[in-house]
Amino acid sequence: MSRGSGGGYDRHITIFSPEGRLFQVEYAFKAVKAAAITSIGVRGKDSVCVVTQKKVPDKLLDQTSVTHLFPITKYLGLLATGMTADARTLVQQARNEAAEFRFRYGYEMPMDVLAKWIADKSQVYTQHAYMRPLGVVAMVLGIDEERGPQLYKCDPAGHFYGHKATSAGLKEQEAINFLEKKMKNDPSFSYDETVQVLIEKSLKVFLDCSWEIFHI
Repeated sequence: MSRGSGGGYDRHITIFSPEGRLFQVEYAFKAVKAAAITSIGVRGKDSVCVVTQKKVPDKLLDQTSVTHLFPITKYLGLLATGMTADARTLVQQARNEAAEFRFRYGYEMPMDVLAKWIADKSQVYTQHAYMRPLGVVAMVLGIDEERGPQLYKCDPAGHFYGHKATSAGLKEQEAINFLEKKMKNDPSFSYDETVQVLIEKSLKVFLDCSWEIFHI
């Protein structure tokens, strides 16, 4: 064992270390932060708003072709934080699954169903040695006909939860600390108030960075 008690176990996705850790899953979370962008989502009483950084790695790239926010259906969106290539693969598979769901059942795929599907897929990637976890945290968002605005977050380990507000990426904890204070009394933000909270935090987290706001 070259690196203490964890040495050697980081080479295998499916083998636990003596401490009960799956190193490859932990590395997937690090890959999300290594993308060096931060995303924030807030659910209001009548809207869901998200903000993320938009970094163009090459001056020759067309800026309009760089995005982390993707439409899945007419009523569903996905904000991907992490490795762009992994995000594109996940988005395409999510679109196919949503289309198959509508064809089979005759109505749009609910947000919680899509979030669970993404989480299940991510969790399966942690079980097989011939796969690797996706280096992406996905926020699924939209307006549900029965339940109203919804915001879910799915991570590389296969967790998924509904959120009033959440964050992902490099400055995730800093953003969450701010959001916990704002959401302390369980407020029901209007659309304008939701946007205001996002802009207020964005100015602090994304200062001196290239960032772009997306409204849903």
